[in-house]
Amino acid sequence: MGGAGGAIRRRFALGVAVLTAAGLLAVAAPGDAQAAAHCSGRRVRTLPFSTGSVVVYKRDGYVCAVTLPEKPGTKRHMMVSVQARGGRPVVDEGRFAYRAGPVTVHAGQRCVWVKGRVARGHVSSGWILC
Repeated sequence: MGGAGGAIRRRFALGVAVLTAAGLLAVAAPGDAQAAAHCSGRRVRTLPFSTGSVVVYKRDGYVCAVTLPEKPGTKRHMMVSVQARGGRPVVDEGRFAYRAGPVTVHAGQRCVWVKGRVARGHVSSGWILC
């Protein structure tokens, strides 16, 4: 008689465990989780600076980057830029509360230059991923 009820309780417990684990992952690395939601591929660099960081991803010759503030939620000037060597930079700039970007360029095997800014803090990578 308790077979169906037991199965339902087990499924419910499994669902709660999965949701709890997902929540813990989001709390453990909110910046990376936020960036991963916007860029595909594997994370190849994180460029930290005083007021945030730029997270860089690469997949099939494409490079994607997102600037994340140290303290999200308040609108402030943010910028992210990715430039493949020999190409023009792709830029997202403005007043944002949670991120600038994502921006993506096709780099192939070329080096890229990544820049990011949150308020007065900024980073410039130089040529990377060569």
